[in-house]
This record gives sequence, structure tokens and C-alpha cells, in this order.
Amino acid sequence: MSGAAARLSMSGIRKRFGATTALDGVSLSVAPGEVHALLGENGAGKSTLMKVLAGAIRPDEGSIALDGAAFEPRDPLSARRAGIAMIYQELNLAPHLTVEQNLTLGIEARRAGWIRSAAHRDRVIRALAQLDRPDIRPAAVVGNLPPAARQLVEIARALMTEARVIVMDEPTSSLSLADIEHLFNIIHNLRAAGVSVVYISHFLEETQRIANRYTVLRDGRSVQAGSMSGASIASLVEAMIGRRLDELFPRVPRRRGEIALHVDEVAGQRLPKRASLALHRGEVLGIAGLVGAGRTELLRAVFGLDAVREGKIRITAISGGGNSFAAEFRPSPVRSLVRGMGLLSEDRAREGLAASRTIADNMLLSKLAPLGRWGLVSPAAARRESQKWIERLTIRCRGGDQTVRDLSGGNQQKVAIARLLHHDVDVLLLDEPTRGIDVGSKAQIYRLIGELAARGKAVLVVSSYMPELLGLCDRIAVMHRGMIVETRAAETWTEHELIAIAASGKGAAGA
Repeated sequence: MSGAAARLSMSGIRKRFGATTALDGVSLSVAPGEVHALLGENGAGKSTLMKVLAGAIRPDEGSIALDGAAFEPRDPLSARRAGIAMIYQELNLAPHLTVEQNLTLGIEARRAGWIRSAAHRDRVIRALAQLDRPDIRPAAVVGNLPPAARQLVEIARALMTEARVIVMDEPTSSLSLADIEHLFNIIHNLRAAGVSVVYISHFLEETQRIANRYTVLRDGRSVQAGSMSGASIASLVEAMIGRRLDELFPRVPRRRGEIALHVDEVAGQRLPKRASLALHRGEVLGIAGLVGAGRTELLRAVFGLDAVREGKIRITAISGGGNSFAAEFRPSPVRSLVRGMGLLSEDRAREGLAASRTIADNMLLSKLAPLGRWGLVSPAAARRESQKWIERLTIRCRGGDQTVRDLSGGNQQKVAIARLLHHDVDVLLLDEPTRGIDVGSKAQIYRLIGELAARGKAVLVVSSYMPELLGLCDRIAVMHRGMIVETRAAETWTEHELIAIAASGKGAAGA
């Protein structure tokens, strides 16, 4: 594509952070009305490149042009005024403000120094109407919304501006199938209006469906670009990771053992409603369902983050002599950890990580005992232990002393997983474990989950990505309106059946 025809042209962009080269001469060109997929593994440079475009980072070298005119954003506000709208993977919202206040933040109309709240009211209502989610009200406090709704608020904020270029970084990671379809309709309308969209996603099926062209980054360089119509998923994956990926869902041999976790008619304050399941050692049990079905609420109730109103929870632990014993308990996070159960939250930004602390701190805080004596932690032991998990999970970082907020979203997710592995729990509750993780790292996480099950761990996985459940799990349970309506072996399910039962709730109850 010639530079004259481009809506956005980025050429020779370089950026270093100390000894780390994040971008090494990256070029990207996007036409008016084009959806351009920006692909690559976590840490490949995608988010850094988009932060350069958004004015959040100043490049060391390179040039940017918008509609043929030189563009050098001084800061995010100047980029936004120039027509660049960003939807970040880690949502950039003010949780204490309302939906309406978040949508108008930075573009408020003023008169004599006073904010005129009513001036943007119609635009706010129109932006929210495009989402087709009447439950997201302008007066709702953003911090009280679930992750999927917050994702949609971020999308609505981009729609509020008269953007020439909209960057969507993992926009569907928290969305239901219905919301994804509606987002694609919105993108279709944006294309028709001549808006350019840079679409970043690790769901390659999505990018094939929605994008016209693509660019692949690897190790801070643009290594491949072309028309999406002529690209296969296998070729895209090979370009992203620099080698062939023989198996996305590696199968680790394992044998199902005794019940490790028994959930009997558990009800929360609102969700779940009388949910029951039996999770065995040596198995991976998946939970499918639509957004709002109660999957996350079930895991939070079992772990003790949310109150349990009714029902029983039992964990079968292994004594020091190798004998098993069942213990019914009222869950709380401390009691759960003591009994060998750990939770990976879907909301890593607010619950899963301490972003201002180091990688080592985040990995080791829940289990420091083996790292020192007399209540003191050995820094050398902590460094060795954190480095072990950094290497095992291939976390791209400068070392265990780097703060978590400086990592890409996928590498932050690996840190959260590493904490559970360091704690060596017997029952793992994993809520969207591969959210925001690239395809190469997904295969690595899938193998790791399989190896944990092969060691006799019991793994409960919530995922909105049906191929993940079908490829990873031994059994899959479907939730509908707070209850588990059917559970059976993964090989007996099809993606169509999972979606149909999740939507209708028509299935034979089982556990």
C-alpha cells in the first residue's frame, strides 16, 4: 500500500527501554475503512507500538503520518484530539466514576469553567445504544460492573469521539458470543463510514473473519504482512512464533482418581443458584456458559471470595501418611489456601495481581514459608524461586525485580498462574486462564494444566472460548441461570451443543 493512500502510516519505529529493544524498525500502514489485524506473541511489541501511536510513549526513531500529514502526538490527549481512539486490553477506566462520566472524561463541554453535563447526554445515550446492552446505564458506577460490561464501556468511549483510527486491543476477551457479534456489526459500520480499525487479538479465527489485512510482529520487528484472505491460521501462527506449532492442545496422559472437591447445592447471594459438581483428582473439568450464567460467581463462592448462602462444600485432602480425609468447611480465602485450593481470578488487574509490586513479590507472597527462617525471607532464595517460574513459564521480563505493571497483559497472566503453581495447591480454580495470552503461550499453559492433572491435581476451568474447553478438558459442565444443567465427557460435546444448552438451559441435570 502506498503511503499517499494510507490513513495511518508508521515507518521505522524504534523504541528501547534500557537494554531492552521493544521496537526495532517497525512499519505499519492502514487504509481508510480498513480493519488491520496486528498479530504477535505477548511481548512482541504490539502494545508498545500502539502506545507510540496514542502518544503515551515517545519513539526513539521513526515517523508517523495521518492522512498524509506528519503526526507527532505529544501526549494521549493530543492523539485523541487528532482522531486516535484507544481501547486498551487492561481497561483504562475510572472505577469510582459513572459510565457517563467515563465516556465524557477529557472531552467535557464547559462554560465559564463549569462542566455542562447535559451537553454530551445525547452522545452518551447514542454510544450506549450502539452496544445494545440496556443494562449498562449511564448512571451506573463503573467499578460495580462485571468485566464484560466494563469492556463494553471502553468500546462506547471510543465511539464517543469522531475517530479516524480506532485501536482495539483484545476487545472480545471478556465478551459473550452475542456481544462479540454485535461488536463485529459495529466494526462493519465503522468501516462503511471510512474509519480505520487496528485490531489486536489472540483469537485468530476472529481476525480472519473481521480483518482485511494483517501485520505480524515478532521480537519487536514486523516479520510478515499481507491480505488476510490468503492467510491460514497455521501460517499466521508460524510467523508469530517463528516455528511450526505441532499441537495446540497437547494431550498429557492422566487417570481420574477420587473426588477432591464436592460442591452440593451451593447458592450465593445472587449467583450461583443451587449449583452442584464433583471434581476428581487427575482431571480437568470445564465450565461453559454465557456471560451472566454464574460461572465466575460459582468459583468465587467455592473459594470464599463471595458469601455462600446455602449448600455444602467438601475438600478431600491427603494426610502426611498418604491417607485421604474429607472436610466440609465454610469457605474463606485463607481456609481455602490452607486446605490446598487456589483461585486464578478473571480480573487480574483488580484482584489477581499487585501491579505496583515486583514479579517476585506477586509470585511468592501467598507462600513465603520455605524461603526463610524465623519469619525472615531470604532475598537470594526468593530470587531463585521466582526465576524458576519465570523460566518455566517463559515470562518475558528483565527479572524478578521488575514491577508487574511494566509487563504485557499476557505476561501478567503468567505471573498470576505462577503464584498458584508456587503455592502447590491440590485444587486449582482457573477463571479464564488464557485470557490475553498468545497462541504459543496458550499451548504451553495447556500442557502445564495437563501435567498438573497427571500429577493428581484437580483442575476446574471456566472459559468463554469453546474450542479451549473442548480441547483441554476431560469433562465439561454447562451453566445456565446459576445452575449446572448438564455435565458429560468432553469428547461427547460439540461447540454447537455447548452454546445451545448454555442459551436454553435444556439438558439433563448432572454432576
